[in-house]
Amino acid sequence: MDILIWTGAVVSLAGLAGIVWCILAIAKARRAGLDDTTLRARLQRVVTINLAALFVSVIGLMIVVVGVMLG
Repeated sequence: MDILIWTGAVVSLAGLAGIVWCILAIAKARRAGLDDTTLRARLQRVVTINLAALFVSVIGLMIVVVGVMLG
């Protein structure tokens, strides 16, 4: 069951990397001084990616929990 734990950890780290990317993308967009409409469009795109990254991270944590419970 070690393979499940390590696979889940890698998947969780991939989701965490996506969340960090979203934070950096939003910070960059806010520093760019864009007008309200353009900023909202960028934020909507990043929020979609953020939700997907959060989902990937949760799935990875679920895999880890399953691996721990089975092992």
